[in-house]
Amino acid sequence: MPTAPEYSSWQRLGLTPEDLFDADALLARVTGDASDPAKIRDLFVSELSEARLAARARVAEVLQADPFAAREAISAYSYITDQMLCATFRMVTQHLHPNPNPTNSEQMSVIAVGGYGRAEMAPFSDVDLLFLTPYKQTAWGESVIESTLYILWDLKIKLGHSVRTVDECLRQAKADVTIRTSLLENRFLFGAEELAEELNSRLWSELFDLTGPEFVEAKLEERGNRHKRNGGSRYLVEPNVKESKGGLRDLQTLFWLAKYLNHTNSIEDLVSKGVFTAEEVAIFREAENFLWTARVHLHLVTGRATEKLTFDAQVELAAILGFKNTRGQRGVERFMQTYFTHAKRVGELTRVFLVGLEAKHVKARPSLTQAFSRWFSHSSSNLSAGYVINNGRLDVEDERAMEKDPVNILRTMQEGLRTGLLLHPNAMRQITSNVHRIGQKMRKDPVANKLFVNLLLDKNDPIRALRRLNELDFLGAFIPEFGKIVAMMQFNMYHHYTVDEHTLQCLTQLFQIEQGLLKEPLPVASSILERGVNRRVLYVAMLLHDIGKGRPEDHSIIGAKIAAKLCPRFGLSVEETETVTWLVRNHLVMSDFAQKRDLSDARTLRDFAAIVQTPARLKLLCVLTVCDIRGVGPGVWNNWKAVLIRDLYTRTLEILTGETDPKTTGERIAAAKVRFASALPDWTAEEVEAETNRHYDTFWLGLPTEIQTVMAQLGREAASEGSALSLDPDTDRDATRACFTMPDHPGLFSRIAGALALSNANVVDARTFTTSDGMWAAVFWIQDDDCKPFESVRLPRLRKTISRTLAGEVVAMEAFATKDKLTRRERDFEVPTEITINNDGSEIFSIIEVDTRDRPGLLYDLTRTLSDSGISIYSAIIATYGEQVVDTFYVKDLFGLKLHSRNKQAQIRTKLLTAIRQGRERAKG
Repeated sequence: MPTAPEYSSWQRLGLTPEDLFDADALLARVTGDASDPAKIRDLFVSELSEARLAARARVAEVLQADPFAAREAISAYSYITDQMLCATFRMVTQHLHPNPNPTNSEQMSVIAVGGYGRAEMAPFSDVDLLFLTPYKQTAWGESVIESTLYILWDLKIKLGHSVRTVDECLRQAKADVTIRTSLLENRFLFGAEELAEELNSRLWSELFDLTGPEFVEAKLEERGNRHKRNGGSRYLVEPNVKESKGGLRDLQTLFWLAKYLNHTNSIEDLVSKGVFTAEEVAIFREAENFLWTARVHLHLVTGRATEKLTFDAQVELAAILGFKNTRGQRGVERFMQTYFTHAKRVGELTRVFLVGLEAKHVKARPSLTQAFSRWFSHSSSNLSAGYVINNGRLDVEDERAMEKDPVNILRTMQEGLRTGLLLHPNAMRQITSNVHRIGQKMRKDPVANKLFVNLLLDKNDPIRALRRLNELDFLGAFIPEFGKIVAMMQFNMYHHYTVDEHTLQCLTQLFQIEQGLLKEPLPVASSILERGVNRRVLYVAMLLHDIGKGRPEDHSIIGAKIAAKLCPRFGLSVEETETVTWLVRNHLVMSDFAQKRDLSDARTLRDFAAIVQTPARLKLLCVLTVCDIRGVGPGVWNNWKAVLIRDLYTRTLEILTGETDPKTTGERIAAAKVRFASALPDWTAEEVEAETNRHYDTFWLGLPTEIQTVMAQLGREAASEGSALSLDPDTDRDATRACFTMPDHPGLFSRIAGALALSNANVVDARTFTTSDGMWAAVFWIQDDDCKPFESVRLPRLRKTISRTLAGEVVAMEAFATKDKLTRRERDFEVPTEITINNDGSEIFSIIEVDTRDRPGLLYDLTRTLSDSGISIYSAIIATYGEQVVDTFYVKDLFGLKLHSRNKQAQIRTKLLTAIRQGRERAKG
């Protein structure tokens, strides 16, 4: 049996062939005394199954002692499969369908293809086989293949197989690049070896040698589509270790292209071909081994062929591989930071390789690059001194330019932005090999810092240059504090990217707003930048806003300290430094006020205005906040957040500029009643007056006229029906608006919250009011699991669940005993619970804020506890950040007063903590 590269590396684990699989001994045991083929087959399947399981258990046992021995493990799994198949083929051809003298047409070659052909198998990898025949299949051959396959299926092996002649292999490989790729890695197992040799000879002479560029373009298109299907970024917090950008498939694609174009059998051969340096090959092997390590253990902990590093699997793998918790960073975050570091390096290797193909004209250049190349080919004098165009890409004349002066790294990136040219591999390698020369001298160099800030502020898409500098490890070397957040994963369900990638995503949003590309979805932020702000302050603040992540201290506070140190180095003035520092320290404040406070409460606006103090700061903070939220990941920004941020910005700007409506509270209430009357032209004056007299001041100050009129119509319906409910889309807020009117009694808020949770509705905001005639009116804004309004087809079921719960037919507490469960993926998130009771944030209400772990029945538990404690809830504002939720309640006691008693506050806090603990235990099952 031919030996694949590193095929026998499993022997480095100290294992012998007898330790894993002894095919001769197994066949001897099975066939020793038996003569009935059916009994032989059954006994063989039983023995084979036991031997396979024992061998796999032996590999898993060795991996426990040496968890990073992935290369040896995948070799061992392949060896086990080979021996199992060999034993099966011998059993079938010697005992089940013996044929001592097969004719030429009955010759057969069994060949491993795909990943199995490389002798690389994870514990639950597919087995891909090619049964190669010289001519059309014979009856004997069909029987052999059928019996072989049924034995393998009895073992529950996921099998891919094909039966082809050499001519059919060539014909199908020409038409299908997937088949061509699998045949590129074929490995003879047993049977007629001359057939396998003929296949390989003809594949190379008649196909591979003639179709290099075609294969490259097909595989790169396939790679691009695969990246899109898997999120488009190598920094997604739940990556697919095999298929995601920067994963194993990208490394395999490099190997396929290298083998196809260079007839290489290993990645090491590319050094002599001038494709990779020895250092780059070492990086390839390190990344490959880590990714295989992750994949092998992922299969083992899940017990199946899963490739996605889900949150729960990340925790288990981090423990297995020995990643410990440190101050400010969990072991799972350190594990994923290592993962993303390797994924980043895979991207850089891919870039170097593909640009090399461009230089050899095997791969087409990007159209934009071609355009610039044509332009510069007529006018190379447009290049700055020291630079040349090399195969359409920017290169440096002096091979030691960056070694002599590392500041040339920044000059080269600036030249690339100025000209629009992409970097040549020579220039990229110079940067990589000289990053270690960046020390305190360069960091303090005014020229270097000026170049860096100019690069950051460049209007020719500076994010491309910054991302390249980050991938080449420059940013972390030039700004060591930034280096600490490179590839840093935030172990939560809110952030989609690593911290450094999130920062670059935020800068991308800022650049797009400035370019006028987001005017329709972001009119306020676009208007702010159109009118002009201090770009240097805004871009530097955006770069540094999360630089304090991963430390024991509050990242906003430590980030502000870092900003205060870096800004003077970057050449910012004292005033600019103060503003950047303020923005970094307060970059979450606007989001918190908008999403966690009642914006209809005048005190909220005054408190926020007191923090911001000036219109200039407000404008900068507004843009930074918008970019920060949008940079978290796809779908995080929505109309609801847009409305909240816009309202807070507009109302606060009025306060800071003195343009606030000067009307007194009484005048505002009177004006609201006039608008209300005008919106109900079919009502008589007496009916309007009766309705306005039913409501207290908070109703007129806290709701827009549209909802007030809905409540009035519901009041009429409730007068005859006892209660009334309306469900309507609120497109401006990306939510469904649920309005209720019914007789007032304690616990209504809680019962409705329970009904909504049982309907899989997420409450994002709620307002409640009582009337002078003893009715309770409420409006809830709810969203589905995708943070969207409920589809109209789901509203009847939602209405039915609410009605049954209010009628007592469904008891929420009992229903949650089985429904309120955390999934396996969610179970390992740790969110400390914090409860604050604030009497200063509102003139007439106490504010109870609960920051804790989210789950479906949480709001029901909290509101039921408050109701049982004699607390009246005026409004509830729900801010969700992945697995974390902040529920804010504006409340009064039974006497309509704030919660001034410290004893009462302590009792409420204790009861809420108990409810949260009991609910968490219920959710864990």
